[in-house]
Amino acid sequence: MVERELLVSKEGLRKLEAELEQLKTVKRREVAERIKIAREFGDISENSEYEDAKNEQAFVEGRIQTLEKMLRQAQVVDEQAQDPEHIHIGSKVTVKDLDEDVEEVFEIVGSTEADPIKNKISNDSPVGKALLGGRPGDIVEVNAPIGKVRLKVLGIA
Repeated sequence: MVERELLVSKEGLRKLEAELEQLKTVKRREVAERIKIAREFGDISENSEYEDAKNEQAFVEGRIQTLEKMLRQAQVVDEQAQDPEHIHIGSKVTVKDLDEDVEEVFEIVGSTEADPIKNKISNDSPVGKALLGGRPGDIVEVNAPIGKVRLKVLGIA
């Protein structure tokens, strides 16, 4: 199976690497210690502490595998090499919702960095896809869960 390229910023790559390092060096040891202590309680067939620790170990190992795969697929976006006149990953875009007459600022990021609460939207999201490649003055239509949304690009930072 061909692995799909995963676009990330330099900051996003550092966060993934830091999380992986923390899981491998700190969390693994903590979970192993929990398992060791839980085994000392005796019969592991009815030992909830042991079961919880084993479940946590499975989660940690799964997350490590996921992060390692993501890092193999990671392609760092060189924001300096991008055309500043067009929207790309790393752009902060000011848009106006033409139907609601509301302005918003979005930062277009790779899917691993998306955080809608902080207005960081994925390049794979409907809004992100519609905005990519756009320029100030463009009007894009987005098929959102709430219906069609019309956005006018006011600026790029």
